[in-house]
Amino acid sequence: MHRFYLAPAQSKGDTLFLTGAEAHHGIRVLRLRRKDKVTVLNGAGVEFLCEVAGSDRDKVKLTVLQQRQASPPACRITLLVGIPKAKIIESILQKATELGASRIVPLVTERVVVKLNEREVSRKAAKWQQIAIEAIKQSGAPWLPQVETPMTPDQFLERKEQFELSLIASLQPGTKHPREYFDIFRAAHNRSPHTVSIWVGPEGDFAPSEVNAIRAAGASPITLGSLVLRVETAAVYCLSVVDYEVTATKA
Repeated sequence: MHRFYLAPAQSKGDTLFLTGAEAHHGIRVLRLRRKDKVTVLNGAGVEFLCEVAGSDRDKVKLTVLQQRQASPPACRITLLVGIPKAKIIESILQKATELGASRIVPLVTERVVVKLNEREVSRKAAKWQQIAIEAIKQSGAPWLPQVETPMTPDQFLERKEQFELSLIASLQPGTKHPREYFDIFRAAHNRSPHTVSIWVGPEGDFAPSEVNAIRAAGASPITLGSLVLRVETAAVYCLSVVDYEVTATKA
């Protein structure tokens, strides 16, 4: 069944309307007709089963037949990731959405090759949020992650956000497997963490000063194995481990 996205403010009541790009896709690409069934996601946990009631050149009218509210995520996961070259960030956004990230923060670090001016930052953020929207439509994920405006690690740390567990992928000695930190947390709290942040550096990793600042803010260094992983592989690895630890093994 075809899926569409409407923001929560646009998905209220028994009648919904697809407009803009969503309407164009439904009318021009999918050739929707009256009585066709479609699914609408609002990105806030609600899935609507709808029937096409009619359409014109730039609008599709939908009748809501049924709606379902998904349970909130067991853990709110924030992925902080150095912006890689080319369009690799788009793949990371897609996979992060599929793996249940609640928020993705693209990082402009010392070793990030991509340089963005103020105008590009806003444009990129809007584009990347749209990629996350397309990812929930493709996967059926009920929750839309927030894609933040690119920032430096220091800018994020200045917010002084608190997480029950914060991890940083590291190539340095003294790291532990991420499971060890989850086991320590569960032993102390008799449950899995409700908020987790994961820091993944760009090609070339974080600079030493960045690592020191992130660790000083409470992040614990984790190993991703004996091989040096690409940033997109490292992000998927970390999110997969966290997803397993907070769902399959949750207390």
